[in-house]
Amino acid sequence: MHPDDLPDPGSVLRHERTFTTDDVRAFADVSGDRGDHHEVPDDEGRLLVHGLLTATLPTKIGGDLDVLAREMTYEFLRPVYTGQRIVCEVTVTDVTRRDDRAEMTADIVCYRGDADGEELVMTGGFEGVVLE
Repeated sequence: MHPDDLPDPGSVLRHERTFTTDDVRAFADVSGDRGDHHEVPDDEGRLLVHGLLTATLPTKIGGDLDVLAREMTYEFLRPVYTGQRIVCEVTVTDVTRRDDRAEMTADIVCYRGDADGEELVMTGGFEGVVLE
C-alpha cells in the first residue's frame, strides 16, 4: 500500500477468525510452545489458543496496510479457545506522512463475539512505518 492510501485517523479496520485445533497445533510446531494447556483438550474438547496466535489478528490488518511494525503491545485479558469466533478491531490513531513514508499508530481491541454477547479478550496497540 502506498503511504498516501493509508486510512485516516479514526478509521476502524476489522478482521475476525475462529481458530481451529489444527491452527493451535501448527503454531505449537512453529513456536515450540507445547504447554499442556495448548495440547490437551479441556472438558469441552477445546484447546487453549496461544496468546501470540490470537495476536496474529491485528498483525493481519497491519500486513494488509504494509505496516513495518516498530512496536507492538498486547494485554491478554481472557483465554481464547478453539471454536470461538474472535473479532479484532484496529483503530488508526495517527498517520504522519513524510516524503518517502508514513508513520502510523493504532489501538487494538479483540473480543469474543457469540450468542452470549461480546467479551474482551485482548487489547493493545502498534506503531510502525509504511514505506513508499
